[in-house]
Amino acid sequence: MNLCVIPARGGSKRIPRKNIRPFAGKPMIAWAIEAAIASQLFNRVIVSTDDLEIRDTSIALGAEVPFLRPLELADDHTPTVPVVRHAINECEAGGHSYEFVCCIYACVPFIETKDLQAGLTVLQESRDGFVFPVTEFPSAVQRALRRESDGRITPFYPEFALTRTQDLEPAYYDAGQFYWGSSPAWQSCDRIHGKARALIIPASRVVDIDTHEDWARAERLRLLANSG
Repeated sequence: MNLCVIPARGGSKRIPRKNIRPFAGKPMIAWAIEAAIASQLFNRVIVSTDDLEIRDTSIALGAEVPFLRPLELADDHTPTVPVVRHAINECEAGGHSYEFVCCIYACVPFIETKDLQAGLTVLQESRDGFVFPVTEFPSAVQRALRRESDGRITPFYPEFALTRTQDLEPAYYDAGQFYWGSSPAWQSCDRIHGKARALIIPASRVVDIDTHEDWARAERLRLLANSG
């Protein structure tokens, strides 16, 4: 059996209520819930929240909210793993057990079911702890520059200052969409990146929404995607 956990706390500060704020015609969390359900990969799709409005919205969209997340797991500093672990334990206390668990973040308007399916395939074949999507940095990280206090610019990696870009190793960053893991991995590991494989996805489907400017940019990209 497979379990989907969508963490969605109510106390987001930079964009208040962003998990249920309307985005391209529906609550933001709808994109995550609908993708999880449409993938047909999960026996249960649950939302872990401390917020009653998020609970009611999620249930109306077809997810389950079988518990409210305790406040000690709903502050600004709580990492992902303890939240997912709590959700697994709550669900398994009801007599169910899960082989694979996928955490899908609530603000993922560009998530695609084919990526969820590909991630599970990689996890099943590799038997590593976790699998998550990454995308390539738009420019070579080895050519990154540091701005000193007096305004001067110096290279972070001077040894690569004269290396051709095409000769530098590609670097990737976490797309921040979802994390597949075995149930034992979620229970035993505190750091997802330490024991994981990567699923490479296009940068065009990766948007980090932390500010109002990020939100506006993501809406423009969503409109372009819909019109194309």
